Amino acid sequence: MFSNTMQLLGDRFRHAVRSSFGEECPFDEQWIKPCNDPKFGDYQFNGALPLAKSLKKKPRDIAETLAAAVDLADISEPLEIAGPGFLNLRLTNAFLSTALTSIPAEQNDAEYDRLGLQFDGETETVVVDMSSPNLAKEMHVGHLRSTVIGESVARILEFAGHTVERVNHVGDWGTQFGMLITHLRDVNPQVINDPDSLAISDLEAFYVEAKKAFDSSKEFADRARQAVVQLQGGDEETLAVWRAFCNESLRHCHAIYDRLDITKLIDRGESFYNEQLAATVQELTDAGMVETSDGAECIFLDDFKNRDGDPLPMIVRKSDGGFNYSATDLAAVRHRLREVGATRLIYVVGIPQQQHFAMLIAAIHKSGWATSSVRLEHLAFGSMLGPDGRPFKTREGGTVKLKNLLEEAVQAARAAIDKRQGGDEEGGRALSESQKRSISEAVGLGAVKYADLSHSLTTDYRFDMNKMLSFEGNTAPYMLYAYARIRSIGRKAGIDFDKLPSDAPIEIEHDAEIALAKMITRFPEVINQIVRDLRPNVLTEYLYELSKAFSRFYDRRHGVRVTDAEPESTRTSRLRLCQITARTIKSGLYLLGIDTIEQM
Repeated sequence: MFSNTMQLLGDRFRHAVRSSFGEECPFDEQWIKPCNDPKFGDYQFNGALPLAKSLKKKPRDIAETLAAAVDLADISEPLEIAGPGFLNLRLTNAFLSTALTSIPAEQNDAEYDRLGLQFDGETETVVVDMSSPNLAKEMHVGHLRSTVIGESVARILEFAGHTVERVNHVGDWGTQFGMLITHLRDVNPQVINDPDSLAISDLEAFYVEAKKAFDSSKEFADRARQAVVQLQGGDEETLAVWRAFCNESLRHCHAIYDRLDITKLIDRGESFYNEQLAATVQELTDAGMVETSDGAECIFLDDFKNRDGDPLPMIVRKSDGGFNYSATDLAAVRHRLREVGATRLIYVVGIPQQQHFAMLIAAIHKSGWATSSVRLEHLAFGSMLGPDGRPFKTREGGTVKLKNLLEEAVQAARAAIDKRQGGDEEGGRALSESQKRSISEAVGLGAVKYADLSHSLTTDYRFDMNKMLSFEGNTAPYMLYAYARIRSIGRKAGIDFDKLPSDAPIEIEHDAEIALAKMITRFPEVINQIVRDLRPNVLTEYLYELSKAFSRFYDRRHGVRVTDAEPESTRTSRLRLCQITARTIKSGLYLLGIDTIEQM
């Protein structure tokens, strides 16, 4: 079984600490970290310093005691004590060999390759709130980050054994829909009797036309306002037209989701919670959390003040009696906790909404709805900017449609592939037209996703098509090429990687083998870190370092011979290392939402 080395070390050090200093002695798994500089070793235990405070002993004495007590003979070389009490350890070649040899064969019928990984600890039901477009308009580039980040986080949590529900909290309610319903009745009256016949080729243009009519005609505006009243009042004809429009808008959305390989998204819009709003606010009122201010019903929370230092209200019901998005979000949390049974709620929403979610989370904690075991997290992210560092806009200054951006990326990938044709790993073998199309789709969409995920979430980043399609550096094309290159090694040697004996020992001797093996064994740690911290860029960095380690391993000058290695046991061992590296890259890219390709 492919084990988590840090967890294994944590278990051993915990036992050593408790056996040396008592069962009540504190222990923190965060005391074990990978060494920043490999010359000091592979991992470091730095718990002697915090233990010194609680035990009132010298850190060096604690380190010496633990070095003698901890049983790591099957994992590492003898420990080294550094500085005031750091314990450095270096994994043995035998441990690396055993860890990699234990990785079972790939299950071809599985959705993704787990590499035999099993994760300890309790599993959770997690709701990931992601994407959430406004159905009144088409999806634009602003929806990219929430969609891509949300999907990657959901896949990684599922990989770790958790049950994940991806919720698309779409904007499908409000005054703007009165305007759209009215315009739809005017230009397409047959929709009233045949809602399923509706087809709108350009939602953005339709919205612009409706807005123009609303702004220029008082008669139209009055009918639009009346349509809102009818919609909220449950008028069947109005509801039928509204459903037809929402379904058509969702059809446009899911064409994009399908292209991005996002297939498990549950559409649960604002309208879903309409019947729950009054009960939600009443429950909070009964709990003493809601008070009236200037005719509106509000929640006031500690530590939230306006610029003048006065309490900042979280309005849940406006003075005209209407509920707002805060009430909807509260009802959504209530539903997710009680009906879905979630123990972790993750909101993948941009930084501009930071205060809203901070207040929402504070309100939920104050309400008592969430027990101490429930986590509510706002996974805030920065903006995607244009190449000039300014907000991403069309040349005319308008919003860039997401479907157009994705198509542009695929076409740019096709141009890059045509330019490279004749210089691929397999001696310039020509690609067919269908191969070029599938490769362009994988590279183009993969480049967009990878570029987004490889940046720190909280920072803005520039959308630079040339940079993200580069075959050098930490990019999707580089990673996809690394995977395809490894697969080509087997084809060139006439070897089917999938038929290599899965129990054949993997020998770890050469420095390049050791470095590659150590990178592969870090994969479970990377997944655990992302499950905890929700930072997909940790995975992109890991995959990049893994690919570089493989390049050194396969390099004729600095690495080892592979396909022509002797004896046969060494050849099989190194071919298995190639195979496991490719499987790790493929699995990692899957968790980022990126499809691999066998040839480039």
